[in-house]
Amino acid sequence: MTQAAASVLLVLFVCAAAWWDASVNRIPNSITVTGLAAALILRAPLGVESLLQGVGGFGLALVISVALFALRAIGGGDVKLLAAVGAFMGFSHIMGALGLIAVLGAAYAVLSVAARGLLPLLALNTLDLVKSWVSLGRAGERRKLETSAALTIPYGIPIAIGTLIWWFGKGIRL
Repeated sequence: MTQAAASVLLVLFVCAAAWWDASVNRIPNSITVTGLAAALILRAPLGVESLLQGVGGFGLALVISVALFALRAIGGGDVKLLAAVGAFMGFSHIMGALGLIAVLGAAYAVLSVAARGLLPLLALNTLDLVKSWVSLGRAGERRKLETSAALTIPYGIPIAIGTLIWWFGKGIRL
């Protein structure tokens, strides 16, 4: 029963986050905190090992996504969403899920920007991002959502798709 509940709650959680992100370019804390709480509450009755897997997945996803946030590659809502997804996936599965999410996110970004005719701007923004990475945030233009040259996508969509593909494709168990 717990596994079925986890699957249903995960689907509802990531789909709500993706819908919200697509609608208003934000993922509310109420969604991400609820998702994190649901993952850990579902893991708790399964024992300490399962709970530690969830906390480990949360921590690993949080560290990686905070680094990406610091480099201005993702937004704050994406960080919290990925961390909560980590709690569902667990430490042993989160890296594979994050890899798939990154590939899907890159493909989605290129397709989205190409559809808007903005591939040259994407190339320039990517160069700025690489400069930022190489210099540990000391070089490259600092962009925010409000910046005119900022190219943003609702990253909650590829996070949701990648999460669900990994969860159901790998048959992940809490």
